[in-house]
Amino acid sequence: MIKTKLISLLILLSAWTSACASACADQIDFSEGWSEQRFSLFSSNEFEPNGETLHIRSDGTVSMFWSRLPPALWDSTQAVWDWEVISSVPPTDLTVKGGDDRNLSVYFVFMPETSLPKPQAKLTDLLGNTRARVLMYIWGGDHRRGEILPTPYLNELGRSLILQPASTGQARERVNLTTDFQRAFGTGPTRLIGIAVSADSDDTNTKIDARISNMRIEKAP
Repeated sequence: MIKTKLISLLILLSAWTSACASACADQIDFSEGWSEQRFSLFSSNEFEPNGETLHIRSDGTVSMFWSRLPPALWDSTQAVWDWEVISSVPPTDLTVKGGDDRNLSVYFVFMPETSLPKPQAKLTDLLGNTRARVLMYIWGGDHRRGEILPTPYLNELGRSLILQPASTGQARERVNLTTDFQRAFGTGPTRLIGIAVSADSDDTNTKIDARISNMRIEKAP
């Protein structure tokens, strides 16, 4: 009897663990539901999505690759990903408009559920909404890991958090969106409604060759 109960308990525990893994984490597929947001007709990065990997090339250009998230992920609290920079822009001051090139930025866009734009809205519509807040994790700049910086374009709506200074190499990141949002904006986060990835080399007229992969958005168990 005891053995039977123990087996039943292990089966239930295994089922709960599998359900939690499915419910608490979501693997990002860059090939589905993503689109490019240009800021100029003549400036566009080269984004090559291949399932869980996104290859980015930038040659004196800047643009973003972005996706809205489904409602099931709006209360996600953590994110993890791998990224690699093969060719890097030089170190820059990321607080200066017109001189803030960086290898990669991962944008997490937050907004109150009552202020959500229409489904067909562009990323620029979201970034221009005064209720939006944008937390950017950066590989680039002449800054120390962990620094939180104001952004020259989003003003009080956005903050940059440095993970890697301008350089080549590989890294794996795990971030706590709730904690970092609190540090950046002084309040708890609203709904996580979108993600974007960008590369920016237009000010220094240099080249970036980079990739990001194995991104997961997670809820705290």
